[in-house]
Amino acid sequence: MISEETRLQVIENIKNSAENGEFYNKVEVNDPVLTAAESKRITDAYIDNRHKIGFKLKSKTACFFADIAMKVINRDTEIIGLEKIPEELGGVIITSNHFSPLENTIIRYLNRKIGRKKLNIICQDSNFAMSGPIGFLMNYANTIPINTQPRYLARDFLCILTEKLKKNKESVLLYPEQEMWFNYRKPRPPKGGAYFYAAKLKTPIISCFVEIVDTDIPDGKSGKFNKVKYRLHILDVLYPSEEKSTKENTENLAARDYKLKKECYEKVYGNKLSYTFETKDIAGYKG
Repeated sequence: MISEETRLQVIENIKNSAENGEFYNKVEVNDPVLTAAESKRITDAYIDNRHKIGFKLKSKTACFFADIAMKVINRDTEIIGLEKIPEELGGVIITSNHFSPLENTIIRYLNRKIGRKKLNIICQDSNFAMSGPIGFLMNYANTIPINTQPRYLARDFLCILTEKLKKNKESVLLYPEQEMWFNYRKPRPPKGGAYFYAAKLKTPIISCFVEIVDTDIPDGKSGKFNKVKYRLHILDVLYPSEEKSTKENTENLAARDYKLKKECYEKVYGNKLSYTFETKDIAGYKG
């Protein structure tokens, strides 16, 4: 259970980062911070172990529990726009807003709705340093570590994505906003990674936006927070152009995706998007 004091500090960190235009800051309290050597150990271990029987058994166990969580968390989740996703799609990158350690269950739920069993989730390598049950899920529930090491990104990570998207024709969830901002409703300007790999591998993107809906159910004893539920909007399927360069496609896909998310935010919440902070920016927070 996250304490009220911690949640209030996270909200203050979000407020300061948003108003300063620092959209990729870490805002969580006590998030693991890794050295370059620790980061490399995590990615090396993943590459060395991911095809081993022990790793696959742990992955099967982690996915079993992740699927239970998916069903529980999304029993009231509504999906709008499923008809926009073609039946014959092949490998695909999915982008969505990043606001909770649990919101990947919403995309898992979508993935099942479109008849797919496996969703690969790209996670910051610091998540792999977590311990306990959450750490187990972070390490084995079809997660793939990412960091800022140029060699890893250009070689190993690209090879992994090529395998998942081109060979196995699977779904890959990659958050363009990078860092999680807890229950933050607004879409943030995207970083280019998801769009670069889509352009490089000639892979389509399913553009998604999760609307966070307040309920009247208290969350904790303070009276300052209520529980939330979700409404997932499928915005469009974006395709890189055969005529454009990787750089041009990267920029074009990023701009189109952000535009779709911005328009969806403004439609569902009835607010013009700006990054001046308001209490209602945090779903479930009563101030």
